[in-house]
Amino acid sequence: MVTHPAPGITLSDDEVNRIFRALADATRRDIVRRTLTGESTVSELAAAYAMSFAAVQKHVAVLEAAGLVTKHAQGRERLVRGNPETLQRARTLLDEYERIWRGRISRLDALLADD
Repeated sequence: MVTHPAPGITLSDDEVNRIFRALADATRRDIVRRTLTGESTVSELAAAYAMSFAAVQKHVAVLEAAGLVTKHAQGRERLVRGNPETLQRARTLLDEYERIWRGRISRLDALLADD
């Protein structure tokens, strides 16, 4: 486990890579958006896209592996729900990176102003 710069955020490099690779795809971002407002079946999700059911299942599997959605069985259907906790962890990490870079830019500005 690698501790990234955000206090209390312990994400391995592999976890960070899985999260941001999953979010790099527009379809997967849309699936996350749809499932954060309520559960959807994989069939309902698939109906929204011009791709095969199997392709949507693969997108959901990538999101599930990244912890961005959870999937559980209800009868014969699989319900997908967005996982806001993982998104919050990613956001906290990005916020901390922003804080670090803003601090560096401020120090550089101060150095340049001294000259």
